[in-house]
Amino acid sequence: MRILPNHYYVKIMRHKEWEKPGRCMHLNVKELTPQEKERYKDLREEKDIPTHKVTFYDFEFYQALEGKIKENTPEKLILYMGEDKEYEFRPFKLAMD
Repeated sequence: MRILPNHYYVKIMRHKEWEKPGRCMHLNVKELTPQEKERYKDLREEKDIPTHKVTFYDFEFYQALEGKIKENTPEKLILYMGEDKEYEFRPFKLAMD
C-alpha cells in the first residue's frame, strides 16, 4: 500500500473474532534492524520474530507496533502481531472520492 504523509487511514484492530475499527494518521512502516530483532531471540521462535515496525497517531496517542507484514496490497496493509492479533490499515476515502 502506498503510504502518504499527513493522510488519514482506516485502522481495524482484530483479535480472533473481535474487531474494532477506527482512524489514524501519520502512518509509517519500516523494517526492523538486526539489532531491533535481536531482543526477540529468547522470547519467540525464529518464525514469530517481528520484521517491521508500524507507527501512527490514533488521535489520542502515538502508537508503535512491531509484527510481520501479513498482506501488503494497493488497497490495504495487514500487520500480524502473533496470537491471532492483527492490525489492518486502509486509505481513508471520503464518499466523494
